[in-house]
Amino acid sequence: MSDKILSCLIVDDEPLAHQVIESYVQKVERLKIVGNCYNAVDTVNFLHKTPVDLIFLDINMPELTGIDLLKTLQSPPLIILTTAYSEFALESYELGVTDYLLKPIRFERFLKGVNKALDLYDRQVTTELVPNPIDRITEKNVSIDHILAKSNGVTHKIMLNKIHFIQSYGNFIKIHTEEKVYLTAETMKNIDSSLSESHFIRVHKSYLVNTQYIEKILSNSMYVAGTEIPIGNTYKQALQQKLKLK
Repeated sequence: MSDKILSCLIVDDEPLAHQVIESYVQKVERLKIVGNCYNAVDTVNFLHKTPVDLIFLDINMPELTGIDLLKTLQSPPLIILTTAYSEFALESYELGVTDYLLKPIRFERFLKGVNKALDLYDRQVTTELVPNPIDRITEKNVSIDHILAKSNGVTHKIMLNKIHFIQSYGNFIKIHTEEKVYLTAETMKNIDSSLSESHFIRVHKSYLVNTQYIEKILSNSMYVAGTEIPIGNTYKQALQQKLKLK
């Protein structure tokens, strides 16, 4: 079992709902609130800047419902839906949410949902984790066209031209490829250094992208293989130089 503390975001248009969930989270050692959002737009903007492990997401919000918001997320974290209505349960589970909590939420029911989320997270780490620091991705494991990454006792040859982008994920990184996502015990700094002479470039403190998959660039974000990636202000100049943009 992992002891990693999961970063949590509360999304609900009712301040009282935030208070209830916050009081419950404080009782669980492996959870930490890193943000509070009150509508879908603020949530999207928050997630562009701050990746999280778990979202407590209200369904019934003005303008854009929680389910509609969830459908827009390319690589959503663990999701626990909260609502006063039960009619959305089937649709929500088809979207792969972790749990569905009916308001008013009792602590014992909240804890059951959280335990499911922690179990899913731990099983994901066990399946994909590179378990030994010796097996971390270093320059000696990076060739001209591929990365060698050991996962669950098996060394995977990941072709660089198959990697869309690499995402910081707490004490790990997620390597997003055409086929799957690899969760690896590594720092963004190390992988950035190892790939500095390739087609990859750091565009945000939490993202390293393969320039071959960049589809379009906006003022503060870009689209890489269909996924919107934020662009940090401190990385804009290097990006412009790499791509020879004016």
